[in-house]
Amino acid sequence: MATIRLFRHYIPAQLLFLGLIESVIIVFGFTAGVHVRYWQQSFSTPPFLELLPYAILFSVVVILCMIALGLYEKRPREGLNAMGLRVIGSFALSILPLSMFFYLAPDYSLGRGVITFAMFFSLIGIISMRVVFFEVVDQNVLKRRILVLGAGKRASQIADMETSPELNGVSVVGYVHMRGEQDSLDEGRVIRLQDQSLKDLTVDRSIDEMVVAVDDRRKALPVHEILDCKMDGVDVVDLLTFFERETGKVKLDIMQPSWMFLSDGFQCNASRAYTKRLLDIVVSLLLLPLALPIMIVVAAAILIESRGRGGCLYHQVRAGEKGIPFTIYKFRSMRVDAESDGQVRWAQKKDNRVTRVGSIIRKIRADELPQIFNILNGDMSFVGPRPERPEFVSELEKTIPYYNERHRMKPGLTGWAQISYQYGASEGDALEKLQYDLYYIKNYSVFIDLIIILKTAEVVLVGKGAH
Repeated sequence: MATIRLFRHYIPAQLLFLGLIESVIIVFGFTAGVHVRYWQQSFSTPPFLELLPYAILFSVVVILCMIALGLYEKRPREGLNAMGLRVIGSFALSILPLSMFFYLAPDYSLGRGVITFAMFFSLIGIISMRVVFFEVVDQNVLKRRILVLGAGKRASQIADMETSPELNGVSVVGYVHMRGEQDSLDEGRVIRLQDQSLKDLTVDRSIDEMVVAVDDRRKALPVHEILDCKMDGVDVVDLLTFFERETGKVKLDIMQPSWMFLSDGFQCNASRAYTKRLLDIVVSLLLLPLALPIMIVVAAAILIESRGRGGCLYHQVRAGEKGIPFTIYKFRSMRVDAESDGQVRWAQKKDNRVTRVGSIIRKIRADELPQIFNILNGDMSFVGPRPERPEFVSELEKTIPYYNERHRMKPGLTGWAQISYQYGASEGDALEKLQYDLYYIKNYSVFIDLIIILKTAEVVLVGKGAH
């Protein structure tokens, strides 16, 4: 499966193609809905070109809701039945933004009957398309055929992940033994060139891409043969770039320090900073009217449960941009005496310090809503690495390399690590989330911010990763 880099973010071409096809299906489903709704009327239905703007609006809203419910994920979901439920949920979710639009712009409303028929035909088309795409089409045909140069320890990292969902878009054809290298893989997976050239091997095996994973590049790396393959149309990437593209994170265990400033990325300028700040303000102001009623209900529930003791808001010092501390605000989800002994602790699964109301608001992330004011105040961004407590930061910086690099951007209400990884509750989790944070910092764009905001909706709606 080829990967397209769009606005610095890697997107599988397979899913991009699926999204385009489904957009067209929804457009025609909308058109069919209009014709069925008015086919018995005395007046003729508008021509296709007049309906097209409405159809495109309908299609964009539904596709965004499908993204928000995780229907364009690289990693496979629970199965076809669960996928069908998510598709139905996406159409149900789209009713809210469509209703708001038609309420604010009644002149453009086509009526509930049109929307109902449009959703029916589009839903049938989308589910049928997904059955064909995921059950009938051979997914192996769509996978990108990979040849790994090397069969040592670095190459074994790919072998260890071959069956993981993260590499479900590639098919590893084999691992080429390099002269002077100690093999770490089963002999059955190792390819020995002998009399065959590397170029002939890529032609015979229909290789799309070559990953350079040699333990020591200074030892007999066949530069000319690799260049021959590249000139013949085979893509060549290093191991770190391969993992970055396929996993959406920067693997620290194979990264050279110089890569951070020599690679394409880790750049920021005034234009990007102003654009990001504008996005923060716009999204926060749009979210605030919707969040205020929820905040009032949450505050009341906390006060009722605690009988007015301890207050409903909780403030805590966190490390912000450049490590500068700031005060973060959250709804209190733990007992008042959660850290009465002065000992700082990670939050855990089934933490007995969490109150009954707290367990609910944590699951839907409502406890984070007061941070909208942190964003408007400029202490935080809507998207970025999650702010950590200074006590944890000082310890993690001693044990995790490059941990301080995550403070090069403002912390966020949500982030790439939050939608890509489980809730962090240990040093190991902190290391894993740092790798996702570095991917975000390296490849930052407004486009990836919008993707994260949409995918955060899935976290909120299904309680994904909540503690």
